[in-house]
Amino acid sequence: MTLGLLLGAGQAAARPAGGEFALRWSVAGIEQSGSETLSRVRFSLRNGSGEALPATGWAIYFTTLATARPQQTAQLSVEEVAGTLYRLRPGPAFAGLPAGASIDLDFTQPGAVTRPDKAPQGPYLAYDDAPAQAQRLGAYRIDARPPGAQAAEDGPEALYARNAAPAAEGPPPGRVLPTPLLEREGRGELVLQAPPRIEAPAALGPEQARLRDLFAARLPGLRPQGRLRLALGPVAGQTSPEAYRLRIDPADGIAITGVGAEGVARGVESLRQLLPAAPAGRLALPALEIVDAPRFAYRGLMLDVARNFRSPAEVCRVVELMAQFKLNRLHLHLTDDEGWRLAIPGLPELTTYGAVRGHAADESEHLLPAHGSGPDPHDPRGSGFYDARGFIAILRCAAERRIEVLPEIEMPGHARAAVKAMEARARRLQAAGQPAEAERYRLRDPGDRSRYRSAQGHDDNVIDPGLPSTYRFVQRVLGELKHLYARAGLTLRRVHLGGDELGDGAWEQSPATLALMKRQHLAGTADAWDAFYGRIARDAAALGLQLAGWEELGARKTGQPGRDRLVPNPRFTGRGFELFVWNNLDGSEDLAYRLANAGYGVVLAPATRLYFDMAPSHDPREPGVDWAAYADLHDVWSFAPLDATRSSATDPRPRAGLDALSSDGRRRVLGLEGTLFSEAMREPAQTDHLLMPRLLGLAERAWAADPAWARVRDPAEARRLHDADWSRWRRLLGERLLPWLDATWPDLAYRMPPPGLRREGGRVLVNHLFPGTTVRYTLDGSAPRADSPVVDGAIVTDRPVTAAAFTHNGRTSLALTLP
Repeated sequence: MTLGLLLGAGQAAARPAGGEFALRWSVAGIEQSGSETLSRVRFSLRNGSGEALPATGWAIYFTTLATARPQQTAQLSVEEVAGTLYRLRPGPAFAGLPAGASIDLDFTQPGAVTRPDKAPQGPYLAYDDAPAQAQRLGAYRIDARPPGAQAAEDGPEALYARNAAPAAEGPPPGRVLPTPLLEREGRGELVLQAPPRIEAPAALGPEQARLRDLFAARLPGLRPQGRLRLALGPVAGQTSPEAYRLRIDPADGIAITGVGAEGVARGVESLRQLLPAAPAGRLALPALEIVDAPRFAYRGLMLDVARNFRSPAEVCRVVELMAQFKLNRLHLHLTDDEGWRLAIPGLPELTTYGAVRGHAADESEHLLPAHGSGPDPHDPRGSGFYDARGFIAILRCAAERRIEVLPEIEMPGHARAAVKAMEARARRLQAAGQPAEAERYRLRDPGDRSRYRSAQGHDDNVIDPGLPSTYRFVQRVLGELKHLYARAGLTLRRVHLGGDELGDGAWEQSPATLALMKRQHLAGTADAWDAFYGRIARDAAALGLQLAGWEELGARKTGQPGRDRLVPNPRFTGRGFELFVWNNLDGSEDLAYRLANAGYGVVLAPATRLYFDMAPSHDPREPGVDWAAYADLHDVWSFAPLDATRSSATDPRPRAGLDALSSDGRRRVLGLEGTLFSEAMREPAQTDHLLMPRLLGLAERAWAADPAWARVRDPAEARRLHDADWSRWRRLLGERLLPWLDATWPDLAYRMPPPGLRREGGRVLVNHLFPGTTVRYTLDGSAPRADSPVVDGAIVTDRPVTAAAFTHNGRTSLALTLP
């Protein structure tokens, strides 16, 4: 540890503020200690104020998704506070930090830390005797990549090789995405110089209004020209309510027919992709017929608003993006350990306490900071909730686009915000002399001495199945949810109740649960789980609701290592439970199939393919996490939903020891869901970057028919078909869709992949994933700008080349340098 000249304790009368400090966190190296991998990391703290930091009475708090192992030196120590919150405190030999001085603290973290998501987030300074005055540090820098480390998987040469697949010749494959069942071009084109007259029955009012707005934004004329007819009716060969037929005829105008209103809505989105993005004096549409229907009935996106909050307007922006590519379910993750985001009348503490995060001497008033939210209880990501008006606005925004909102209320684990909020309610009512009412909605037995630790480091985040108050609470919440949907003019039919990651050891020493087990003759806590969800299912059914949850809802732990540690739970088959299966990690690659074969309806949400919070590359400049995998657009697009046990995307031979889907199991696969947890996602631009364009790959696999390469059994033929299909699809994005998005969504900060580079002798070759993309370069090591030279063929040079790709509206990819 290096330390500047230190001022003796007590010599500084004033205290520096957090904004006057600079903190740097860096990875010095990665080493092996026996069987354990450790990362050597360093905090470097500089006092930029005019006052000394005192010897005692302060701490720097931070949150981290990685375990910051508690450690102590004579000067400084790292301590665990709660969950993902840690603090850096002065040690017994620390004598203060004078103005202008710096101090370094070296310590270790488990695992190989190479990404910024594992770095401390939201650091702030707090004095023990003035917690309300805690302040974020003024400057914070993260250097996650250890010196000399290089991720060859995403280096310029590796990208060049991946981008170099033969380009498909001829026109791009169709005009809309996801790929329709039938797209047939006719002769001629329909030319409009004014918006068409839109004819529609009352049931299609939202679609009529949407089209009116779309055409009005593009054509200036006031008097209608031509006809656009919307209708409900049969579509040849299709039964899905989302099936539609779109016809553009130069003589007869435009017609969209849907089996249901949802089908008309999907047809409107196909027409939208055919319209130019910018206003024009005339609009020419090709004579065209599209007949289409979805492969899967469930095509969803889960948005986590519990860890980092999103306003109703931000959620509706995501809904609009989903609608554009024919996704039809918004799974809204409303509650978790770190936040409860929905107001429930009569239970004010759920939001006055459970929806607020900030620094305090204790947690009597609100939750502690998490996921970078910092000390301020008014931070718009750490704190926030939907009142009835805001939630109904989300429901109506989705309903207008024929998207259903599936609310998730996490239980019995991942429930710390609810548990702590109901404890706050109990304290208030006990102080008011209402002890009976104080117990009415408590979720934790005060006598529980169970020892457990959740995946996120909590030991107090579990709802107790032995308390009658637990079921009153759940009934109250579900009843209010149903009422909110009714106020929005909708019917809530299914609710997602989580069910994942209950810490081992939970309930084992709860007097209430032990009493429940004795009354019902239950053998263990696994049986208590069944009793809990059996009761919840009955209560939900009384409200007309079916249950959904993560796969643990319908699985049991066997206690055995390997693939059989989770097996289907026969208790709930035939009860209408829908399981959202995220776990396809080692030993569980076929878990979704085993659950479907056992009788459960299954939505596939594999972490290594469809978890969009996973970083799309190893580059530490990319947002995202990596605990499951790195997943780029190709990984999403190459997912074969009903054949996920194949050896690889291009090798259909099954992996040994894995179960395939039975014929009944195939019918129980309801669809796909992309998942966007928000622990490492605070800003809207990060949401855009992580969602897009991977959302397009999800839309393609969830809507379009099974591709030919996923159906053939010959590996060589599968590879040929896969590569040709991928090439055509890349062209569709590069030549048509991404330019259209740049014009239609100019503020959409989607991920533009960096270019690939390869040196051949005295020249450098450059390519890109999306044909037609502009790539610019420099030879002086600087990042390319809008006025840098455009790559136009090989670059003749022996010097290092730095290149970046540019969108049509001027945003850039990450810059890569080829030495």
